[in-house]
Amino acid sequence: MTTQNPTAAMLVIGDEILSGRTRDANMHHLAGELTKQGIDLREVRIVSDDRDAIVAAVKALSSAYGVVFTSGGIGPTHDDITADCIAAAFDVPIDVRDDARALLAAHYAKTGSELNEARLRMARIPDGAALIDNPVSVAPGFILGNVHVMAGVPSVFQAMVASVLPTLTGGAPLISQTLRIQRGEGDIAGPLGKLAAEYPALSIGSYPFQKDGVYGANIVIRGQDAAEVDAAMTRLKELFPE
Repeated sequence: MTTQNPTAAMLVIGDEILSGRTRDANMHHLAGELTKQGIDLREVRIVSDDRDAIVAAVKALSSAYGVVFTSGGIGPTHDDITADCIAAAFDVPIDVRDDARALLAAHYAKTGSELNEARLRMARIPDGAALIDNPVSVAPGFILGNVHVMAGVPSVFQAMVASVLPTLTGGAPLISQTLRIQRGEGDIAGPLGKLAAEYPALSIGSYPFQKDGVYGANIVIRGQDAAEVDAAMTRLKELFPE
């Protein structure tokens, strides 16, 4: 019997993503890690560095999904407003917290840098939040409610994801098999639709390609039951023998 996996959403925050100056790599990484954990990433939103937009998105996603991950906007500059927006979304105060300050103070003392006012912004944590370890650059992320607030820098984001994943309860990881078919989607759509109806618990996707004038599609079958995925793939090969 197939069970419903926990659900997740991601909120990518930053004008630099929307302007095209920065290419987002964090969504791709998170999707892969959550799939391995048996957590279904159902929605990804990208918003600008705008307080109202961030607060509204956090409220909507946190109420609709089991767990939410944010990326970006927790650095030392004036436009890093994510922490304040998370606090506003949950209606809690935010201020410099002693444990976060201690992490930063130790780090900057070791590197010979000053823990100035700008850097101290990274120790501002909403009341009631738990810190997320950052082994790369020390400045912590945090968890408030079901929202996990992480850095936008890919190396730091990935390290924070690795810190958080063991604490999350997942479902059955998805199993995936692919068949490359050298026919256009118009030729395979009918039989593929019938196959999908035969296996309602599985996800069957068609991803078309064109190479050297030849049309085809990669058919990907995903599911939690390995035997059912195998059976569906066997039927697919019978429908389209190459």
